[in-house]
Amino acid sequence: MLTVRDAACARGGVTVLEGLSFDVTAGQALILRGPNGIGKTTLLRSLAGLQPITAGAADFPEDEGAYASHADGVKTALNVTENLTFWAQVYGNAVPDTVFAQFDLDDLRDRMAGTLSAGQKRRLGLARLGVIGRKVLFLDEPTVSLDRFSVKLFADWLRDVHLAAGGVAVIATHIDLGLDAPEMDLTPFRAALDSGGSADEAFL
Repeated sequence: MLTVRDAACARGGVTVLEGLSFDVTAGQALILRGPNGIGKTTLLRSLAGLQPITAGAADFPEDEGAYASHADGVKTALNVTENLTFWAQVYGNAVPDTVFAQFDLDDLRDRMAGTLSAGQKRRLGLARLGVIGRKVLFLDEPTVSLDRFSVKLFADWLRDVHLAAGGVAVIATHIDLGLDAPEMDLTPFRAALDSGGSADEAFL
């Protein structure tokens, strides 16, 4: 479902990763590993089409990709149900009632989003993935602000709902989500500057 061939991506006009090739088939996740600053976010944004890939190609079904960053994307003036309804309608969908239990939001349906804790807002932000209906997810540290119970909720949804339905996910994370998924260390794909230094040195 996702094919990447000899891809390179840049941050601030400087190439940070290059020579990336991999496939992610339907029902599979890929975990991106590597130290902070190596380019995981840049790669995810490039794969999702939010910024250009500077070389190579990334192919997946048209209109099936979605990128989720550290930001929750929560509208504080709306309640939990209204937030999910808004995002579902943007993508032409209805809110499945199951999504509230999947992200432990049943008791918060009528709570104003602005009154939620950081973890609750994060669960609401992740619950958007359950209403937009996109098959190819690019997830950047999706479990920020989540406790162990909520991390398991998200991992269960990802495995038992999204991947089980034939979706795919590329995930940048430093924690173990308990998924039976291959991992890719981005360190060998770090680009070098013409001067012989690393790409990271351009930002120091």
